[in-house]
Amino acid sequence: MNKTLSMLLLATASFGFVAASHASPAELKATYDATKKQADADYKVAKEACKSHKGNAKDVCEKEAKLTHVKTVAEAEATYKGTDKAHKKARMDIADANYELAKEKCDDQTGNNKDVCVKEAKAAKTAAVADAKASKEISAARKDAREEKADANANVQKEKCDALAGAEKTRCLDAVKK
Repeated sequence: MNKTLSMLLLATASFGFVAASHASPAELKATYDATKKQADADYKVAKEACKSHKGNAKDVCEKEAKLTHVKTVAEAEATYKGTDKAHKKARMDIADANYELAKEKCDDQTGNNKDVCVKEAKAAKTAAVADAKASKEISAARKDAREEKADANANVQKEKCDALAGAEKTRCLDAVKK
C-alpha cells in the first residue's frame, strides 16, 4: 500500500513537471513551491504511517518515505532551475537516497549475505553517480553539436547569399545572422 501511494504521488508530481516545463518563470516557481510543500506534507504522513512498524521494518519504511520525498523535491528543483547542474544534483541526491534505502534493507541480513548486499548497494550508487555525470557530459556534447550544425547551416546560407546582389544580398545576410 505504501509503495502504491509513493508511486502515485511520484507519477502525479512527474506529470506536473512536464506541464511546468512550458510555463513562465513565475509559474515554475509557484509549481516548485506547491510541489515542495505537498512533498513535505506527504513525507510527514508517510513517516507517521511508519510508526506502526517495528524494528528494521520501521527503518526501511522511513527510508522509503525519505526516498519518495527526495525524488519529488529534487525533480521539482531541477525542473524549476532547468540547468544541467540542477538535473545532475537531482540525480545525485536520488542516488544517495536510494543507497541509504538499500543499505537499510541489508540490515535484515547477516554475515556474508549482508556484506554482499551492502556492496551491491554501493555498486548501484556508483553506477547512478556515473550515469548522472555522464548525462551532464552528453548534454554538453549535444549542445556543442547543435551549435556546430547551426554554424554549418549558416555558412551554407551565406554561400547562397553570395549569388545575390545589392539589397537582396543584404537582406539575405541579415536573415542568416538572425
